[in-house]
Amino acid sequence: MSDSTMTVAELRMLVQQFVDERDWSQFHSPKNLSMSIAIEAAELMEHFQWLTLNQARDIRESAEEMQQVREELADILCFALSFANVLEIDISKALKDKMVKNAEKYPVEEFRGRFR
Repeated sequence: MSDSTMTVAELRMLVQQFVDERDWSQFHSPKNLSMSIAIEAAELMEHFQWLTLNQARDIRESAEEMQQVREELADILCFALSFANVLEIDISKALKDKMVKNAEKYPVEEFRGRFR
């Protein structure tokens, strides 16, 4: 299983199957899931909280730290996929539409290599 072989639909089904087997749909309201996404994102940020930019980039050198970071990212994605399942959001369409909007908001000519 890898990014190059798994579809978003398959990931959504994987998460939904996990939730269904445990009868957790009763707890997966949009409110609870949005809060869970934020909580898991905060747990990911904890790994980088006091690091310099270089230290943050060098985290790849530690297999243990990378495993913890991977797990936090996976938790975020699980809750995001559950959120999309509950509200029936087409993730691919939502992301594509948002990237079009971002491209209009941040034209390359004006923002290449900088922010404001």
